[in-house]
Amino acid sequence: MSIHPEIVTAVQKRLLEIETEKGVEILYAIESGSRAWGFASQDSDYDVRFIYRHPISWYLSVLPKRDVIEYPIVDIMDYSGWDLRKAFFLANKSNPVLFEWLQSPIVYRQKEAFLDEFKPAALEYFSPIATVYHYLHMATNNYREYLKRDMVKLKKYFYVMRPIFSCMWVQEHKTVPPMEFAVLKNGVLRDASLNNIIEELLARKRSGTELGLAPQIPELNAFLEEQIARFESVAEGFDAAQKPDAERLNNAFRKILRFEG
Repeated sequence: MSIHPEIVTAVQKRLLEIETEKGVEILYAIESGSRAWGFASQDSDYDVRFIYRHPISWYLSVLPKRDVIEYPIVDIMDYSGWDLRKAFFLANKSNPVLFEWLQSPIVYRQKEAFLDEFKPAALEYFSPIATVYHYLHMATNNYREYLKRDMVKLKKYFYVMRPIFSCMWVQEHKTVPPMEFAVLKNGVLRDASLNNIIEELLARKRSGTELGLAPQIPELNAFLEEQIARFESVAEGFDAAQKPDAERLNNAFRKILRFEG
């Protein structure tokens, strides 16, 4: 999976500008959303997400400070990021979005010393039950909002299938679900007929602009309803996992703050 070199160059230039504008150092920057998932259309946004750090003195404050950087979307470029301390806080909560960022196949910037310290520490806090509830909630809401009607937006199937496959992945593999849709699907889906339907949808989405309205696909709807109902009944049985002591994250956080350049 790749991004056009001109886009990569533009993103890296913008990351340098953000560092200057905000007085931060960007430690890790990736593509999120449909381009990283592997089912982008030609006109899909670029969702650039990053983790950054301030100088140490910024963290020595009595009052809380804003810990996110967000910019309005310009054309199809969307930039936002989390402060390092917020990223560690979210790791402690087993935040699935953070874990997705750490597995993105499209990386714009990567400070090796940061990733070598942060990623293994964060993944120690992976919680199967928290992850399943996150993706089940996403799948349920998207299904009820977009797919329970005669005419549906076909692209919305992917926004229900991906979280359902993520639940299935956690159940089968007991690990963080991969970000790439094809890897995720191929790791859990055994039904050849459904796979053919999904592959046809993928081909259509990748080849043109956003998929429009069409009659719902009964086979996919039946599968998704069955899986949503199943996970609603079994979610409580997933392992809550014993979190390491919070000092594990504190030590990693302090170490990364002291990294040079």
